[in-house]
Amino acid sequence: MALFARAMFTKAILGLSILSSDLAFSPGFPYGSEKVRGVNLGGWLVLEPWITPSLFDDTGNPGIVDEWTFSSLQSSPTATATLTNHWNTWITESDFAAIAAAGLNHVRLPIGYWAFEVGPGEPYIQGQLPYLQKAITWATNQSLKLIIDLHGAPGSQNGFDNSGHRISFPEWHSNATNVQRTDTIIKQIASMVANNYENVPIIAPLNEPAGFDGNAVLSVVNQYWHDSYGNIRYPFGSTQQSNTVELIHDAFQPLSYWNGVLSPPDYQGVAMDTHIYTIFSQAEVEMTQAEHISTVCAKQSSLSSFDMWTIVGEWTPAATDCAKYLNGRGVGSRYDGTYLGSTFVGSCTGLTGSASTFSSSYKKFLRQFWEAQVISYEKGAGWIQWTWKAENADEWSYQAGLANGWIPQDPTNLMYPNICD
Repeated sequence: MALFARAMFTKAILGLSILSSDLAFSPGFPYGSEKVRGVNLGGWLVLEPWITPSLFDDTGNPGIVDEWTFSSLQSSPTATATLTNHWNTWITESDFAAIAAAGLNHVRLPIGYWAFEVGPGEPYIQGQLPYLQKAITWATNQSLKLIIDLHGAPGSQNGFDNSGHRISFPEWHSNATNVQRTDTIIKQIASMVANNYENVPIIAPLNEPAGFDGNAVLSVVNQYWHDSYGNIRYPFGSTQQSNTVELIHDAFQPLSYWNGVLSPPDYQGVAMDTHIYTIFSQAEVEMTQAEHISTVCAKQSSLSSFDMWTIVGEWTPAATDCAKYLNGRGVGSRYDGTYLGSTFVGSCTGLTGSASTFSSSYKKFLRQFWEAQVISYEKGAGWIQWTWKAENADEWSYQAGLANGWIPQDPTNLMYPNICD
């Protein structure tokens, strides 16, 4: 147990009061009073096949499905050259400038543990850290707040390709060494930005741990959130606290599951990250457009009533899982019935890919669905859309939405302000 978490636990056991001096806190953004409006820099420092399918298709090897196999199933010089070019070109300062010009105030940057440390037998290629530093500089230059999001942990916390390693069952939680390694990396990140909380106000210590796999995962995650509190809020090796916010993920549980966990007044500077998608089950892809909208509108009460700042850290105006490789390279879509065990709902033609193929009625729906989500998620502390750009899935892309009219140039400029009424 991390130093501060252990101290708090001891105070609670002994019935000692927690002094206000323990809890003084001044974050680098007025969370709770000003809304988070942001976008994710997906597919940059952690590869995702659906965001950049060309990087995977160009290998000519169908077994390359994630960053682990990208690094292990082709020559290291080839993989390194491809990654380096990608890091240099996928996101640049011009993207940060465009994000700021679009009226956004946050960017969330996913990064894998392998950027910091690679263990024996792990094939990952390093070189991401200079780009993390560039991202901090660019965000600072553009007056954007940067969230550092540990998106992949040793052993994989969810088995998804976006954790770096697509495997049938996550292994992070079942190996204490994996968790200890992750703790060490969070300490490193916290130390790196402890005095730069104005520009890097939040660390998210783990993206999407697989709480749906049951209590064996959730118990480890709960302890990890507590340990991360000590590591992030007390990074100076003393009782001096930082002003950095810890952003914990709901681990695919209802917000109510986390009632009282790391909550005020005993804990300060903790925010909740929840991800809201309506496309990753058969029932969801069968919903009508109106049902997609009503589903997200129904989230308002839980977001507004939860006892810590609640940010919807991932969401999309997409209403299908049609994007190529969205469910994994070589895996089909539920919507068109190509996903194993799914039932055909409709053709994906005109629902994914280039916005030039989108009908005016589809673009109108994307605008309505985008606005319904913005309105709903601002009942909490705000939102961060997934994702800024994608090679060939414009329905997911903030950049493409701006260019094609279903995302306004000012995120407060709503055409359908009563859509949830």
